[in-house]
Amino acid sequence: MKLEEVFASYKENIMPTYTKVPLVFVKGKGSKLWDIHNKAYLDFFPGWGVGNLGHCHPKVMQAVRDQVAKLIFIPNNYYHIPQARLAKELVYWSYPAKVFFCNSGAEANEGAFKLARKYGQGRYEIITFENSFHGRTLATLAATGQKKYQEGFSPLPEGFKTVKFNDLEAVKQAVSDKTIAIMLELVQGEGGINVASGDFVSGLRKLCAEKKLLLIVDEVQTGVGRTGKLFCYQHYGLTPDIMTLAKSLGGGLPIGALVVRKEIADTLGPGMHASTFGGGPVIARAALAVLKAVQKEKLLKNTRAMGEYLFTKLNTLKEKSPVIQEVRGLGLMAGVELNIEGKEVVEKCISQGLLINCTHARVLRLMPALNVTKKEIDKAIGILQNVLESS
Repeated sequence: MKLEEVFASYKENIMPTYTKVPLVFVKGKGSKLWDIHNKAYLDFFPGWGVGNLGHCHPKVMQAVRDQVAKLIFIPNNYYHIPQARLAKELVYWSYPAKVFFCNSGAEANEGAFKLARKYGQGRYEIITFENSFHGRTLATLAATGQKKYQEGFSPLPEGFKTVKFNDLEAVKQAVSDKTIAIMLELVQGEGGINVASGDFVSGLRKLCAEKKLLLIVDEVQTGVGRTGKLFCYQHYGLTPDIMTLAKSLGGGLPIGALVVRKEIADTLGPGMHASTFGGGPVIARAALAVLKAVQKEKLLKNTRAMGEYLFTKLNTLKEKSPVIQEVRGLGLMAGVELNIEGKEVVEKCISQGLLINCTHARVLRLMPALNVTKKEIDKAIGILQNVLESS
């Protein structure tokens, strides 16, 4: 199809639920994308964090090719080896747990809500936080602490309380005899790259123990190496009761997962929850390849090193640029808060071949692949500097 035909087909045949950038990409490799005109772009926001390995990682491609030739799909009332192996790997690298597989972060969070309510035996309220983001379904919208995503969809499901992030006293005041869980992102992605403090998180863990509450950690965006550890909770010296994963786990293919502490994992029994395509053979093989690549290619070490380098470059840029108010984040999850609107900055970066994102109107998000190089970071910062100097 020609460029105009693609645009026309979208306008005529696809629901307008996304704000579109007028680019048609046809090929990707590592941190690079090529559009229909063969123009190359440096991708520093690969798929909202889906692309932790960049585009078309060879280990993922080979795993998918191999599995497609053997068995594409089998329902979850039968056993298959890739799912068994993937669950074992996730438990090995996290904590004593059992796993439920689904297709997305929203679906994983929905599963967490159901498990918490079943476990609560009448207690059903879940405390979440301002500027959080947990998904687009009605329940995950209700859990999301941003009114802009909820407008027009009332009445939302009840049972969620939203309090100030990094404010332990606000959490304590919100706990009632109906509360069963506290749910948080340790680094709020859509919320503007806000990092939970160590004291806040340890306080939540202690509060959960005292009140017999479940601690649910949403690692849909932070999981699988993004922050320099395989899972972000490992920075905080604690173990969640439930961890939700998605995005980068599949290397570009759709997957979600609940990792549930073993002592409570059997709360959901046969017939209580299900996912038709969850953890199928092809996607399970892809996810196994992702975990293997992260370990074998020492991508956690690279994330820590390149994250430090990226933040050094961004803070140096902050000293030069009066439009940058703050630089914050963890690992290769960076937020650059501006004192101007970020939309035009993003558009100018795209025109110069750099793909980034803006959230909360003024926070630029940079989340390059875990195998990003210093040369690629230098190029990205150079483009960003040129754009900010002209803004």
